[in-house]
Order: sequence, then structure tokens, then C-alpha cells
Amino acid sequence: MALTELESKITKAVEKLSDSVVTIRSTKANINPYSGQPIQGAGSGFIIDSIGNIVSNFHVVAGANKVEVVLKDGRTFTGTVVGGDKATDIVVIKIDGTNLTPVKLGDSEKLKVGQMALAIGNALDLPGAPTVSAGVISAIGRPLPWADFVFEGLLQTDTPINPGNSGGPLADLDGNVVGINTAIVPFAQGVGFAIPINTVKWVIEQVLEKGRVVRPMLGVSVININQVVARRFQLQTQTGVLVGSVAAKSPAAQARLREGDVILKVGEYEIKNVKDLLVALSKLSVKQSVNVTYMRGGQTEQVALRLSESTQ
Repeated sequence: MALTELESKITKAVEKLSDSVVTIRSTKANINPYSGQPIQGAGSGFIIDSIGNIVSNFHVVAGANKVEVVLKDGRTFTGTVVGGDKATDIVVIKIDGTNLTPVKLGDSEKLKVGQMALAIGNALDLPGAPTVSAGVISAIGRPLPWADFVFEGLLQTDTPINPGNSGGPLADLDGNVVGINTAIVPFAQGVGFAIPINTVKWVIEQVLEKGRVVRPMLGVSVININQVVARRFQLQTQTGVLVGSVAAKSPAAQARLREGDVILKVGEYEIKNVKDLLVALSKLSVKQSVNVTYMRGGQTEQVALRLSESTQ
């Protein structure tokens, strides 16, 4: 692709998206001990439909008693939090506005490492139009270095992401949103993270339909198995997840799963690590009956259980 052609694609993608990207300002009741003023924060978001639903990061508005949404054309609205999900750091906010331009959501399953990506958002809460930066998709399916998980893993990108970009879109060169910019590693260079848009779609659907995210659970805490873990617990496998504890009265407890079991399969989904288990559960439903294949004492066994709703 010639440089001028690439430049044209970038500018067209930005034009396609810029009217859909918003600034989100939150005010908390807590008082800043240095200024004596309420604590304020700023982030980004993007419009997902013509009736005023906006998606951003949960942490942008967490604990806020006032949410303000500013459009590119300067219009300012009071935002209402429809619902959110702390585990995936996604929130849906509603404004009462007209003549809104929604984004087009892409498919994060089709992303490839090395393809170009654009980050658009309210970097440093600077006035005027959204800030644009460009880079590539560096990796797919990453966990945050300091966190347990975000459903289905994260997109890693070297696209510069600055304070205030949180909640803004990560887009491909066709202007389709493929992720939500959510975090950076401050001591690294060119290491940012975005939530894949397919995860976002699932959360949006749950929030708009139910006002919250409903997840099924087994009722176990688990860890990945490696050579050290397998040797320590004398396991006959180095795949699957090791059950560390079982919650009382949970589906796992009722099915008589116990500490030391190794879960190998849930329903039709093979479980090689913790991420596989989380992805499997995200594709199943509360009250759904599933067969769980597990190993105990070197013997493979199977039990049927009914999933219950997670309270976390």
C-alpha cells in the first residue's frame, strides 16, 4: 500500500469515527484533601446507537455521583449509568440526545497480529476534537500483568494510549471499532491494552437486556497447571485447571467436586487453562445442565451439574 493510500485510509477512518467519540467527565462525592474540591476524572467513550447509549470503561465512572458527556460538537449532557461490569471494565451510559452518530462495531476474532490500529479519545482531557494515534495490534489474548483476567483476554497494542483515552475506541483502518482502550503499562514503552469488541458486545447485550451482567459459575477457585504444580500435587496431567477450593452449596459442591480435582472439560469445551474455563462459562447459561469431566487420583471421571448465577 502506497503511503498516500495509507494516509487516505487513516484520515477516512478518523472522519468516520470522530463524531461518535465522546468525552466523559465524572464527579465523586469524595473531597480531594489538597484542593478541598470534589474528586473529578475524565475519560472517553463512544456512541453505539441512535438513542443515546454510550460505552466506556467501568473505572471511568466508578463511584461517581455525577456523569457528564460532551460530544465533539460541544453539546453537553448528563449521563445516566445503565449498568456495568467491573470484571470486564465495561459500562453503558445513556444520554438524551438527538442527531447522534453511532460507531460500527467490528469483529475482534478476525484481528491479526501486526495489523494497524487507531486509538481515538480524550487524551489528557485536552479541549477540542478527539486525539488520534496509530500503531499495530501487538498481541491477542493477553491478561493484564497485574490482574487476574478480563473475559477472553485483551488486545495488546503499541498504539499510544494516554490518560483520558480510557473508554475510547481502538479501530481498524476501515473505521470499525475492534476494542476499548483500557490500560497502559506506565514503566514500559508501547505497551497498551484494549478490551476486544466481541467481549464488549456480549456485555452490552447483557446490560441493555437485564441491567447487569449475568454469569454462570461452577463455584470453584482454580489455578493453571505447570510442571511445578503437577510435581507438587502429584498430578497425572499438565493440562486442565487444579481446583483449589469449592464454595459451599455451589454447583461444584453439589456435584461433589473437591479440592485437588483437575477440571479437563466443561460441556463441549476443553479446559487447558483458567482462560479456557472463563471462556467456556461465558458461552454457557445460568441453570444450564452441563457435564464436567475431571481427573481425580489419576482416574478420569464425569459428573453432571446445573450452573448457578455468579454473585461476583
